[in-house]
Amino acid sequence: MKFSEMPYVRPDLDALKEQTASILHRLETARSPQEQIDAYLQFEVQNKETDTACALAYARHTMNTKDPYYNAENTYLDEITPSLQEMSQKIQLALLRSPFRTDLEERFGKLFFTNLEIRVRTVSPKIRALMQDENRLQSEYQNLYASAMVEWRGRQIPLPKLLPFKESTNRTVRRAAYETEGRWFDGHQEQLDSLFDRLVRCRTEQGRALGYENYLPLGYDRMCRNCYGPAEVAAFREQTFREITPAAAKVKEAQRKRLGLDRLALYDDALRFPDGNAVPQGTADRILAAGREVYRELSPETEKFIGFLYDNELLDVLSRKGKAPGGYCSDFPLYQSPFIFANFSGTNDDVDTLTHEAGHAFAYYRSSRRHALSGQISPTMEACEVHSMSMEFLTAPWHEKFFGPLTQKYEIEHCENALSFLPYGCMVDEFQHLVYENPGLTPEQRNALWLDLEHKYRPWMDFGQLPFYSRGAGWQRQLHIYLCPLYYIDYCMAQTVAFQFWLASLRDPADAWARYLRFVDAGGTQTFAELVSGAGLQLPYAPGCIGETGAAVLEWLGLSD
Repeated sequence: MKFSEMPYVRPDLDALKEQTASILHRLETARSPQEQIDAYLQFEVQNKETDTACALAYARHTMNTKDPYYNAENTYLDEITPSLQEMSQKIQLALLRSPFRTDLEERFGKLFFTNLEIRVRTVSPKIRALMQDENRLQSEYQNLYASAMVEWRGRQIPLPKLLPFKESTNRTVRRAAYETEGRWFDGHQEQLDSLFDRLVRCRTEQGRALGYENYLPLGYDRMCRNCYGPAEVAAFREQTFREITPAAAKVKEAQRKRLGLDRLALYDDALRFPDGNAVPQGTADRILAAGREVYRELSPETEKFIGFLYDNELLDVLSRKGKAPGGYCSDFPLYQSPFIFANFSGTNDDVDTLTHEAGHAFAYYRSSRRHALSGQISPTMEACEVHSMSMEFLTAPWHEKFFGPLTQKYEIEHCENALSFLPYGCMVDEFQHLVYENPGLTPEQRNALWLDLEHKYRPWMDFGQLPFYSRGAGWQRQLHIYLCPLYYIDYCMAQTVAFQFWLASLRDPADAWARYLRFVDAGGTQTFAELVSGAGLQLPYAPGCIGETGAAVLEWLGLSD
């Protein structure tokens, strides 16, 4: 079914409560494993309908945050989501208490129950009001960011439209673009500080209400981390600092020399070559057409997928007034349909985003047709990001369709950006850990902390006198810090695995694709550790992995010692 034809029906909370109570009774009075299985599968059907409605409302709201109807629906769903989660928790607890658990594990898998044990810890009626507050604050931040319009060369443009000017070959233009962006954030400093103050306080109160010292254990459970914890994350950050920060410094020094500058300022960071970065050849429509060609040729599996995606209007990629910032991939379970949302800017980010989100969409398309249960379709988030970040690299043989004669330049930029991203991603994660360990920090103290971490992870970065950035507030433009706490390290772990898939593809493309397909098709039936080892790759936090991977990437870039 085409996206425009998918009907939205507001979830009726009272009716859902009644249906859930009936299913719960069936679970608790079942006299056989099959009776419990049948009851749970009925709950899965109910959830598919509700999840589809929520995803449709969210997609249409982010496509136009000024639409009064979907703005109201988004507010309504923010209010009822905690109640929906509580209903799911009752069903999950009934399954965990089942006298037939051994039989259910044979049908659903042991990991299914491991994940249930984690998820039931994240919800409680005593934090319902706090969860509603968190949802409202997140929507307020997103709506504020989506409203961002700046004056540029005599006209008003959405903030994402500044990106091409931040990559201009004219240094004065680049600086002006960063200054324009910074002034918007400075002009909304009080709102942004207040929103984050309230989010930190709200999340901390939720953690403490559930018996934790702070938000972090709750945050880890909400990410459903089922095979590693804070110790492994800290070890990964430390290895990244020791091994990748020096490697990224080499990349930045090579960039400085290419640009012929005596120092790199922040407004030089996005420009990789003195004659300009690689840009896609043609209009947004041409990029989309090239994307269809790429996936038709990549494999028989992707050919079928891309036809389904394009023919059913499952992409919205053009930036416009009132559209939410960023990009994401969502899904509509009733139709087994993924959905790609982006904000094209006329830069190589358009291709990165298209191939990245297509990786998510492809994984959902495949897995949703192989696994019946919602809990088996998607793995944990770092594994989901492997789907997308690997796809950016596995499409390399077809990058010429997007960039033509600029392809080699693009591939250098893409690789350099991916490597230098790792210290930044670890910085975001360490910042969040320190913020939630110290929830009483003032806005000024948080900004000072961010600047300290900048000096640690990205010592080459010079903010000069730029508004917003020079006072240490640059983290406020990172949507994940407000909307998806503790998510960002997942990108870093995924990038490390994606590099390994790419390096494998340079040796044997067919074998690398086969291993990638196995990773994708397993969906949520394996842990991240099992998925990585099953693909014959190293875990990112394993001793030596990040260093070995970084060294191989530097060698490809011609920057090894």
